Amino acid sequence: MTTVVPGHWLGVMGGGQLGRMFCQAAQAMGYRVLVLDPDDQAPACQIADEVIQASYDDDHALSMMAHRCSAVTTEFENVPAASLAALARRVRVTPGASAVEVAQDRCVEKSFIESLGIPVAPHAKILTINDLENASVELLKDGILKSARLGYDGKGQCRVKDLASAVAGFDEMGKVSCVLEARLDLAYELSVVLARSVAGEVVTYDVARNIHHDGILSVTHVDGQSDEVRAKATQWASQIAHGLGYHGVLCVEFFVLVDGRLFVNEIAPRPHNSGHYTQNACVTSQFEQQVRVMTELPLGNTRLLAPTVMLNLLGDVWLRGPEGNYQDPDWNRVLCHPEVSLHLYGKNEARPGRKMGHINITASTMEQAVSVANQVVAELDLPDQATLA
Repeated sequence: MTTVVPGHWLGVMGGGQLGRMFCQAAQAMGYRVLVLDPDDQAPACQIADEVIQASYDDDHALSMMAHRCSAVTTEFENVPAASLAALARRVRVTPGASAVEVAQDRCVEKSFIESLGIPVAPHAKILTINDLENASVELLKDGILKSARLGYDGKGQCRVKDLASAVAGFDEMGKVSCVLEARLDLAYELSVVLARSVAGEVVTYDVARNIHHDGILSVTHVDGQSDEVRAKATQWASQIAHGLGYHGVLCVEFFVLVDGRLFVNEIAPRPHNSGHYTQNACVTSQFEQQVRVMTELPLGNTRLLAPTVMLNLLGDVWLRGPEGNYQDPDWNRVLCHPEVSLHLYGKNEARPGRKMGHINITASTMEQAVSVANQVVAELDLPDQATLA
């Protein structure tokens, strides 16, 4: 394994916004980027140096990528693990197929995390109607049924209040493998973003506190403070990365209960929405860190430069014109705040719930960052106030 120096080609599987921000970081460091995606108009494809428009399991496309690139990464977890394994036989791939494969299946993921002695929410594996009929009364009377694969941003899941609603949800999902998970008495949610090098070195970012709306991340706060719960979350995230033999940027999401207990929610084997604050608030962004890992450059400093609030911008913001017509937000009103940095993803169609961009607000204190964020929330009519309550 040798360092891939600037000037070489790097490959990314997937053309979404995470791939776009990876491209921006890699190109700023002097690399050229090749993107493989079925849609050649995807956000990353708009700025990549070269695009291969093909499915992720296209043998010829994978061969072309391996021939051109010195290292390859992925921008989302649902790239076929077999494709990553095929690439890895010819070129360096981070993260590896085995680690990504664990994160692709909620059942496998939960079993793996529990094998490390780290708690997850009470749950049951659901493969058939019989599994639902045999599930505990506690899970059925107040639970969440989640598809084991391909779910994200609240998609592929439904509330369960009894056996009948569970069976109806299972039918609606096409009777695919699922996890029936207990609803917990949550106080708040946390996430830890880290990077682990090929040599096994780990650096972690400050713990983020998150607010979700309709299953989609809405607001992230990072103040640089630490306590027992955050320290434990950071420790467990590092333990998971080591257990996976992980190489790359990884996010671990946590539930913090009202009684103070901590549970892992899920892992994401890639940069994460809750880590977007690192673009403006840290010495090294999560995307530059992704480049550093795959090229075997030294890991960057994760120090927080200022308290920050990140606001997600969904397509709903663009669809608030007369009678729901498309209308660009008034960016003058948003950017008149000097603490605001705007990041848009280049998507050509706004849809409700679709991630179109984000805003980072950095300030000298968290109170100031929250105050500015709340003004932006009001101006854009976002769903959540950026409070810490």
